[in-house]
Amino acid sequence: MMVTKDICIMLAIIAYLCLVVGIGIYYAKKTASVTDFYLGGRKLGPFVTAMSAEASDMSSWLLMGLPGVAYVSGIANAAWTAIGLAIGTYVNWLIVAKRLRKYTEIAGNSTTVPEFFSKRHRDEKNILSGIAAVIIIIFFIPYTGSGFAACGKLFNSLFGIDYHVAMIISAIVIVAYTTLGGFLAASTSDFMQSIVMTIALVVIFGYGVTTAGGIDAVMTNANSLAGYFTLTHTYSVDGPGNYGLLTIISTLAWGLGYFGMPHIILRFMAIEDSKKLKLSRRIATIWVVISLGVAIFIGVIGNAMSANGVLKKLVTEDGDASETIIVEIAKLVSNHGVLAALIAGVILAGILAATMSTADSQLLAASSSASKDLLMGTFKMKFSDKTGMLIARSTVVMISIVAVIIAWNPDSSVFKIVSFAWAGFGAAFGPIVLFSLFWKRTNMYGALAGLVSGGVMVFVWKFIIRPMGGVLDIYELLPAFIVSSVCIVIVSLLTKKPDASVYEEFEKVKLACKE
Repeated sequence: MMVTKDICIMLAIIAYLCLVVGIGIYYAKKTASVTDFYLGGRKLGPFVTAMSAEASDMSSWLLMGLPGVAYVSGIANAAWTAIGLAIGTYVNWLIVAKRLRKYTEIAGNSTTVPEFFSKRHRDEKNILSGIAAVIIIIFFIPYTGSGFAACGKLFNSLFGIDYHVAMIISAIVIVAYTTLGGFLAASTSDFMQSIVMTIALVVIFGYGVTTAGGIDAVMTNANSLAGYFTLTHTYSVDGPGNYGLLTIISTLAWGLGYFGMPHIILRFMAIEDSKKLKLSRRIATIWVVISLGVAIFIGVIGNAMSANGVLKKLVTEDGDASETIIVEIAKLVSNHGVLAALIAGVILAGILAATMSTADSQLLAASSSASKDLLMGTFKMKFSDKTGMLIARSTVVMISIVAVIIAWNPDSSVFKIVSFAWAGFGAAFGPIVLFSLFWKRTNMYGALAGLVSGGVMVFVWKFIIRPMGGVLDIYELLPAFIVSSVCIVIVSLLTKKPDASVYEEFEKVKLACKE
């Protein structure tokens, strides 16, 4: 039987879910074409562009994974990962955003990343877009499934609701507003979700510091644990471990993934005025740096709370529950009355928001790949706007059903694919995006070689080379990114130059970016 605090938490979460569905209903009336559905008609403002991009990027990892890593092993791994992501975020906005916005519009008004690849390289058979679409579908469906699973586990742990029921309800809500309002609904809800995530971080930080005994108490605890509060060691009950230069470089490589994330760079393509991208860049970078820093320190705070007995120990002989740190602190917040319970509900809605903001963007990316890039692009099927919209929405539903099936087992290891998918997109798409934007000699054959070699090398390094250990034990994104880049250059130089029209278009984009 639910007590008052549980009811308050549930009401706050239900109110949040109703709000995002309402956003979907509102934007359904403004989504009249396939272009509107997948790119919002290029109507995003600078704030929505910035915050929806970062909210769709961070997912529940920001509120669960990062604090959990800091809680259990100290700041080294979490901090270097965050530094890599922060640098990647800034550089992506600085060099890719405006140029991609201009290029995709000039290159046949491309509305998806795979479509841009084919139009940029005059791939009339849409081989590039077809292969890119398959890669997106392969990685994003289970990635979306992990988001559904996270929602199910959250409701199950909080209220004892059956995992499958909770997971399906969460999936229905996400599918509802995404299917109704498409890209505009997803982007607007992501903007709102970034606000909820921010509130969650701020409240947990303030409450945690207070209950831990103040900043001094938190720092005293951190410094008392050998290797905990240093960037060159990791903490363990068995003694500190070294966090060497090779590991640091490997961890920083997470930042390379940004150049190839379809659900992030789509926001660059969708902004209404490219001149406002500078403002978006500043907003996005500031939010990312602050939120990552706060999330890491929440892990440090949680460790101090466990040390003084305020928070139960999350790592025991029975298992590691460090990723539930914000959930557990939110439960403590809810013990202080009705208002506090409602605030706790908002905090938990923040975790839900982080998960939903990624899942909706992944759904759209996978759906556009299946319906627009494969059916309409590679297979040359022609549809009216009305039929195209029906196919687009139906594809979202079908992909969601597959994702639900993948997430059906509550004990499955579907979350492990998140870092692997990040590497896959970063290595397969990242180099092609960069070379297509900045090297006019890049041709279709080079792009195809980079796409295939990057994707294949991620698998080869992950499952064959990396297990050998030693200096080869590095994140698969880095070597795969390098291999893809080398293949693009070599194959482009060894094959026919692009048509003169490609060079003219490249110079036109270059000139437009100076305006």
